[in-house]
Amino acid sequence: MKSVLFARVSTREQAEEGYSLPAQEKLLLDYSIKQDFNIIKKFSVPESASGKIERKLFNELLKYVTEHQDIKIVICEKVDRITRNFKDAVKLDDWLNEDEIRQIHFVKQNLIIHKNARSHEKFQWDIYLALARQYSNNLSEETRKGMYEKAAQGWYPGNHKKGYKTMGDLGHKIWVVNKDNSDAKFIEMAFVLYDSGNYTIRTTAKELFEQGWKVNGKQVSISELHILLSDPFYNGEFMWKGKLYKNGKHQPLISRELFYRVQDRLKRSLKAGKYRKHNYLFGLGVTSCGECERTVTWETQKGHIYGHCTQHQTSCKQNKYIAEKTVNDQLKIIFDGLRIENKRVLEWVSKALKESHKDESEFHEDIVKELDNRYLQLKKNLDTVYEDKIEGLITKEKYLEKQKDYEKQIEEILEAKEKHAKANIDYVKLGSNIFELAQKGRYVYENLKLMNEQRELINFVFSNLKIRDGKVIPSFHNGFEVVASRAKDGNWLSSLDSNQNKRIQSPLSYR
Repeated sequence: MKSVLFARVSTREQAEEGYSLPAQEKLLLDYSIKQDFNIIKKFSVPESASGKIERKLFNELLKYVTEHQDIKIVICEKVDRITRNFKDAVKLDDWLNEDEIRQIHFVKQNLIIHKNARSHEKFQWDIYLALARQYSNNLSEETRKGMYEKAAQGWYPGNHKKGYKTMGDLGHKIWVVNKDNSDAKFIEMAFVLYDSGNYTIRTTAKELFEQGWKVNGKQVSISELHILLSDPFYNGEFMWKGKLYKNGKHQPLISRELFYRVQDRLKRSLKAGKYRKHNYLFGLGVTSCGECERTVTWETQKGHIYGHCTQHQTSCKQNKYIAEKTVNDQLKIIFDGLRIENKRVLEWVSKALKESHKDESEFHEDIVKELDNRYLQLKKNLDTVYEDKIEGLITKEKYLEKQKDYEKQIEEILEAKEKHAKANIDYVKLGSNIFELAQKGRYVYENLKLMNEQRELINFVFSNLKIRDGKVIPSFHNGFEVVASRAKDGNWLSSLDSNQNKRIQSPLSYR
């Protein structure tokens, strides 16, 4: 009688324990010889095969034995080698019921199933199938648990990440930067370009293409670039099943500070609606409506540039257009308002900036050092309670309670470090810039030749420019809010201290 063989090894562990494909095939072949069967075709599913390939080969088997009516026998090692679900079992059962001569032989279980098989044999078939299905379900559950455990340990359990590749065995893979292509370099460049404030998503993609980055021979799409810029994986974190894991062990491409600056910029750009072709001085989220806080949209009409509220909220009454020149003229006046002309005050500002730099640097270093010490102590505590659990000194419940508490504290420390890292500023650079701009901000602004340079200066001095009733309302940051406040009321020198001795307080004292 003509027959086919079906062999499958589902895991590497099975292959190592003597259940390799050659071993299965030899068992089935020996059985066929004893039964005087004529082997027509052999179907083999290796342990490296994915679920899709397993499904494909099973369907090929079913199609083959259906089309070749002269094949009456399928030989398999055990029930769980050929199927682990009721849907496939029904298909096999249908094939058997079409012809009384057709049979499936499960060699190791000494079971032969056919149309007229006795009830206890069919019961065995159902039991073996149910157990196989249960095992498959448990395996899937354990696989999910393993992936969550892997995520908890700091390794992203998902699939492809552009710019990275995986190394190691199945189940123990780690992510490393892929140096075989230039994706990683260009992804890092994308973050830097977009963070500068001089590029939109569209112009960033264009610049990367001109620099040599081709995705399947083409420029990276806007949607893909937006996904890449929004992916925390590149700063050492990762998203898995809706949860953000901050303890990623893979090598980051960029700093967390850069990543979250880009996220802030992306959020502001989304309020502006669709990507626009033109590049305007006060575009890219620089200006917003003073009433509804929606982004101001800029457009060119008859050679002149005008801005207006996007008016996504119909209740907003800011429906008048404002000329770019009007905003620019008001901005120059605002820069003039930062000017410090008193020599004594200039010396005081210089001294205050130096002292502020020293104090803030020491404060930052002390805080981070303390957080690091607490982190190391908590990790040590985690190791200790684990050893106590292994040695039976504490119960499992107590261990889980302490573990949860320590892990929560560790997460809080990591979040605190992240906040301090964002708050840490290069005070030397900041101080010199504030000192210069406080004296000649308008001159510097007017003499910048490139629009991108002007916008970079605006972003440095102002967190936002709101426009309401034709007037520009600035919001300062980087310490300029104090300079602007003192310049407005002329109160550069503080009042007397408790000892009635004249003293000068730093306007940049943030604590």
